[in-house]
Parts: sequence; C-alpha cells; structure tokens
Amino acid sequence: MNTVTKAIALEGRLRDCKNVLTLGVRPNFSDYSREEAALIRKAKKIYYPSAFYADLFDAMGKVTFPAYHTYKCVQDKIKQTAMFQLLDIPHPRTRVFYGRRQKEKITRYFPLPCVAKIPRGSAMGYGVFLIRTANELKKYLEVTDAAYIQEYLPSNRDIRVVVIGRKIVHAYWRIAPEHDFRSNLSIGGKVELESVPQEALELALHTARACRWDDVGIDICHHNGNYFVLEANMKYGREGFRQAGLNYTELMESMIANEEI
Repeated sequence: MNTVTKAIALEGRLRDCKNVLTLGVRPNFSDYSREEAALIRKAKKIYYPSAFYADLFDAMGKVTFPAYHTYKCVQDKIKQTAMFQLLDIPHPRTRVFYGRRQKEKITRYFPLPCVAKIPRGSAMGYGVFLIRTANELKKYLEVTDAAYIQEYLPSNRDIRVVVIGRKIVHAYWRIAPEHDFRSNLSIGGKVELESVPQEALELALHTARACRWDDVGIDICHHNGNYFVLEANMKYGREGFRQAGLNYTELMESMIANEEI
C-alpha cells in the first residue's frame, strides 16, 4: 500500500499500523510540508487528530477518529461527571467545590472516608486519594483549586471495558494491590481475565454511545448489587490487551481496513 492510500493520523497512537501514515502533531500548521498539508486536506477522515486539531477539523466538517466529542472530556473528571449526571448514568455521588467557603462544607456533604481526585490532567491512578482524616483533606486542598470529592464505595476490584468504534473490543477485571484502594495497572493493579458480567458490559457500551465517545476505556465498579461508572479514560493503556493475548496494532489495522472506525 503506498502512502497516498493509507489512512492519515496525526498523533502517534497508530504509528505501528501498516495501513496508517502518521504525520505528527504540529501546532503551527504551516510546519507541515506542502505534500503533508495536501494529504490532511484531502483525507476523508483524520485519525487521532489531537485535542488541538479535533475541534478545528469538526468546525470545517472533516470526520475524525476519535470523534470530537471524545476529545472534549479527555482527562477532565468534572466534565465527565456532569455528562454522567445529565444522562442519568449510574455514577458515585460526586460534587465539585470551588473557593474557601464551599470547601469548608465538604464534610457536610461527604462523611469520611471519601475519595478526592485532581480533577483535570491526572491519569493512571495518580492524583486519586482516599481521605480518612481532616488532616488528609487539608493536605489535598493545598494541591488543587477545584476540589473533586466522591463518595467512597469500598471494593478491591473494578472493571475496565474498552469500546472502540461502536463495539466492545476488550473487558477485564482490575485487582487492587494489597493496602491500596486503587486498581490501576500503573500502580501495581493486576489483570484478571475471568468473565465480566453482562450488566457491566451493557452499562459501558450504553455510556460510550450516550456520551458519543468512540475510543474509550470505561471503568466500572460493583457495589451493593449495583454497577457504577467511575470514569472514562481516553488514553487507556494496552497492558490489558497484552495479558489477554490480543494484538492491539492488528486490531486497529483490521478495524480501519473494514471501515469500523
């Protein structure tokens, strides 16, 4: 396949795909060569355009993957929570507190222990805290302007469901390491490949479609007989694929070739 017929991508997510030409992200569009700029303008779809270009391509009517709507909530827990609440998607009770006066009322809304998160830019379990004492809450408030507080639903595991395009491509349990409530693989969580309940799969797919996210890892927990969406990860890792024996690059090549994405 020559470069003219390859799919065009900007970010490096698909750099190993044989049927994709990755051009890189250049904030100065004039830094693309004349040939590269022509490929971008002529492409029916741009893959992984970056948050910088996603809204620009959307404004000019060019289709992207992931869709512009996916980029709007990347690493933004505040927007994600608002979406879940608007769409009535099961989500742990969550509230954002701004300013000193609001923050003084946190424990009126949330008895300790509760979960506190850095609401924007954090990922892989970093910036997530289990707040057990008033002193721990004080220390958390010193490192963030907006306090993102969530009820604590005790559990030693959650479910990661990866949705690409319009379908689920992988799902697995994540087991928290001993003495930690977080199950992220980046901090020592383990992959468990036992069957994921159908109810959790249906909730994840409904969430992705309702929010118009077409490339996302949905994290779900089970508590007191109910399933809750914890958050969405648009920059999910591939370790879960690797441990399941799934070749992520070949999967994406196939989905592009079959026009599933």
